[in-house]
Amino acid sequence: MIAATRRWRDRGALGWLLGYDRRAVGQSLTALFLLAVASVVAGLVLGDSTERLDELPGLLLMVPATIALRGNIFGAMGSRLGTSIHAGTFHWSFRPATVVGQNVYASMTLTLVMSLALGALAKAIAVGFGIAESISLADFVVISVVGGLLASAVVLVIALALTAGSVFYDLDPDNVTAPLVTAAGDVVTLPALLIAAMIVDRSTLSDALAVGLVVVTLGSVVAVVATGSEGIRQILRESVPVLVLAGLFDLLAGLTVEKQLADFGSLPALLVFLPGFLAVAGALGGILSSRLSTKLHLGLIGPAALPTRPARGDIAATFGLAIPAFVVTALLAQLGAEWLALTSPGTVDLLGLSLVGGALVTVVVTAVAYYGTIAAVRFGVDPDTYGIPLVTSILDLVGAFVLVLTVEALVL
Repeated sequence: MIAATRRWRDRGALGWLLGYDRRAVGQSLTALFLLAVASVVAGLVLGDSTERLDELPGLLLMVPATIALRGNIFGAMGSRLGTSIHAGTFHWSFRPATVVGQNVYASMTLTLVMSLALGALAKAIAVGFGIAESISLADFVVISVVGGLLASAVVLVIALALTAGSVFYDLDPDNVTAPLVTAAGDVVTLPALLIAAMIVDRSTLSDALAVGLVVVTLGSVVAVVATGSEGIRQILRESVPVLVLAGLFDLLAGLTVEKQLADFGSLPALLVFLPGFLAVAGALGGILSSRLSTKLHLGLIGPAALPTRPARGDIAATFGLAIPAFVVTALLAQLGAEWLALTSPGTVDLLGLSLVGGALVTVVVTAVAYYGTIAAVRFGVDPDTYGIPLVTSILDLVGAFVLVLTVEALVL
């Protein structure tokens, strides 16, 4: 890592952007391509579920938040493990006293706690913003917690496999973990939510199940705290506030899309495109945040008000990665829509929508990733824990607004 940074300094930001480290660029582009494919698969599920969304008013409001929660929890976990790999302190063990064990136990506990909170917040926002006849609080809780647990079990395995692969194949986890964990969350979370929605029947069964899930969540918190691991407690203390804030941003993003359901429903290809657009923006921010966080931990950059030369190189690389990522996402969304015979604005309009919206979002990506990571350091908290959730949630909200505005300006 240090040697790579010296080579970067010798060649400058342009050398970084154009590929002095072609291996790192290749890793990021490959991960972003896999993310685009995975997100379009999720988008196809979403675009083909308009009838189910109509049957459960308010469910679409939860989609960006529940998808993002997987990336926020396990992306941050991957970033922490990646920093441990770079620092030479990583080793495999699931004991509560080890870095892997602490992250696994804390992440699954956070899944329960935040899924429960997300369900309650979703109902409050649905009522507050007048979503007509939205599903009940118990329904929101059951869908959020059951869907969250199903998805998180799969994403946890994938996040650990990526960590193992990074160690075994000598990959830089900063380049691959954020986009691939996001990709896994995109593919798994939406089907898991729809499966959870199948058990919601608006009856006393749903109410009883919601109460049971609250009890299980509280019990898991007590059990984890009882381990006595300060590392687990620190992750929980630092993660809960930022994840609640991130959840609010993501729910507002979902509200933005829910309010436009009629327009998006007339062009289902936009629902296919939506998860990919938001996921690519968040992954770009996650990659940048992870790189900056690692450099801060290793003392290669400081928390300066203006980006120093190494940080500028990472920012330039982000813009270089954004163009092919957003183009591929639009083309895959168009192909997927054609495959399912979903109405689309057309290839040219979708490409224009992706490039214009992507350019605007990437500007926000770099600003939020840099200053969010720097702010975490200045406030004395772990940038690995705060960086990715802060970046992806703000980008989900901004991305949803940008996408809606761009759709109205270029398509409708």
